[in-house]
Amino acid sequence: MAVFVALGAFLMTLAGGWTAQRVTDRRHLVLGLAGGLMLGVVGLDLLPEALEAADTEVFGVPAALLLFVAGFLLAHLVERLLALRRAAHGAGEHAGRTPEVGLTAAAAMVGHSAMDGVAIGAAFQVGGGMGTAVALAVVAHDFADGFNTYTITSLYGNARRKAVIMLFADAAAPVLGAASTTFITIPEHLLGGYLALFGGALLYLAAAEILPEAHHDHPARSTVLCTIAGAAFIWLVVGLSG
Repeated sequence: MAVFVALGAFLMTLAGGWTAQRVTDRRHLVLGLAGGLMLGVVGLDLLPEALEAADTEVFGVPAALLLFVAGFLLAHLVERLLALRRAAHGAGEHAGRTPEVGLTAAAAMVGHSAMDGVAIGAAFQVGGGMGTAVALAVVAHDFADGFNTYTITSLYGNARRKAVIMLFADAAAPVLGAASTTFITIPEHLLGGYLALFGGALLYLAAAEILPEAHHDHPARSTVLCTIAGAAFIWLVVGLSG
């Protein structure tokens, strides 16, 4: 049952990526929506789950929050190191963006999608009701994952072929993750730590890269509305799945 539901996530991810490809003439709106979706996923889905799963504290601060900040800083560090490396070899950045950052971010999203599949499988092991609720959240927000995976990969100057490859990898990841739950069980505290770290990196990409790029050439009110709509959509998904 878990693998069957994960196939729905596979299709929704592809649908999200297809949508991102078809609206290239409204790129600023695509980026604004992507930023809102990413912000919503981080603040309303990933971080609350991480805080609940990884409930230990380090010097009075929840470990999940420390990992969240570490993920943000790690994403910033990786981007700067890749940019310096390319500059040292005489390679110019693509519109100020390094393609490796896009691929790294997309790979992180593939890993996140695999964990989504693991979450579906684990939830169905608990019970049908729990499995259905988790599956609803995963399938719905996998549209956003596909949308963001394609957008992030192409935004950093990667060829369309690479963006499509990463999109298909992201789509297949939940199916593989769900299938893996028949063999392994991930400790809850480790899963929470991963979600927090990934959430920090995703927030960096949304706040420092995606949203500034969305407003660079088109500082329009419609772009802001798309960002708000993206965050509101994730709120709706989280509310329905709760």
